[in-house]
Amino acid sequence: MSVDAPVVIVGGGPAGMVAGLLFARAGVHVTVLEKHADFLRDFRGDTVHPSTLELFNEIGLLGELLNEPHAAIDTMTLNLLGGRYTIATMKHLPVAARFVAMMPQWDLLDFIAGQARKYPTFDLRMSTEATGLTHDAAGRVEGVTLTNGQVLPARLVIAADGRRSVLRDAAELPLEDLGAPMDVLWFRIPVPSGMSASEVALGSIEKDGMVVAIPRGDYWQCARIIEKGGFAPIEARGIAAFRAEIVAIAPGLAAGIDALRSFDDVKLLSVALDRLTRWSRPGLLAIGDAAHAMSPVGGVGINLAVQDAVAAANILAAPLAAGVDPDPLLARVQDRRWKPTVRMQALQRIAHQRVIEPMLRGQVTRVPLAVRLLDAIPLLRRIPGRILGLGFGRQHVQSPLAKEFQ
Repeated sequence: MSVDAPVVIVGGGPAGMVAGLLFARAGVHVTVLEKHADFLRDFRGDTVHPSTLELFNEIGLLGELLNEPHAAIDTMTLNLLGGRYTIATMKHLPVAARFVAMMPQWDLLDFIAGQARKYPTFDLRMSTEATGLTHDAAGRVEGVTLTNGQVLPARLVIAADGRRSVLRDAAELPLEDLGAPMDVLWFRIPVPSGMSASEVALGSIEKDGMVVAIPRGDYWQCARIIEKGGFAPIEARGIAAFRAEIVAIAPGLAAGIDALRSFDDVKLLSVALDRLTRWSRPGLLAIGDAAHAMSPVGGVGINLAVQDAVAAANILAAPLAAGVDPDPLLARVQDRRWKPTVRMQALQRIAHQRVIEPMLRGQVTRVPLAVRLLDAIPLLRRIPGRILGLGFGRQHVQSPLAKEFQ
């Protein structure tokens, strides 16, 4: 291991970019590799929860971040079998921003990249794809291979390359598949002139299915929940039938539904719920979706990934800046993040079993007691609001700011 080589982070998503920012801020030389030429890809997670916003507050960047385009949602509503129910609130949370910022992910990533570039120890390489790992004679990971055949040496490789992680597979880390009953069809519907995006509930469930409508200013980013592997028969019925299904579930989308012209406007997300049972090996650490793919339920994926990045920086940044061998410390990241991950995935599995699967089978025929209680007793709404807003095992930025950058 060469102490002159950088920490190489593979994947320029929220986990990789936040980790890159925090390591560079601590004076660690870090190189982030992103295989695409830009961050401009739609239908990615856009829900930046209070726990993540508070992390930016802790490093003095919250105000600048909230200057980026976003919608703020502090109360969660659900249309269920023709009625509207309020099921969660975040107005009570002990943080600076008591809401979910619905922010296009490309804006979030561009913002982080701009802040990280202020540190001379940060290097972001776009259009650079890692395809595998290199090892020393003892089997320790010592770098990554690139599509052009080059080898990039690394003091430490951090795999943040998502739920289909190439490096996770190359490192032969053990994966536990928890299963997911559904897939998601993503599409966008414009908000008609004179209509407020808030007029459509964040989630709508009827006997025939579920639609999520995330406000993004002049349009909704929408999701139709479907049975796992069920896209082919939907596509065979045609786009007109699909539009009719959407409007039947979420009538508020009717005025803009004709913008959905063909299935070219629809993107299939194959939902996964899994986790590595071991996140590291000598020279390599997996974080974010590479370590644990989350279901879209609750929109918590970005926030768990960012919490992983903060934990990794808290544990590793100062030792790396001091030239210490990181390998004995890698397991501590998993130790710190394991219980929060398992607990959140357990809640997602409960939601799959008690909400998603009955809905997909057409068995939602009455409003559950829990929903009625949350709607009827405002104080109870704080419980799901806290879980969604702050999650479990919330991290705080403890990685240092290098003296030369202060």
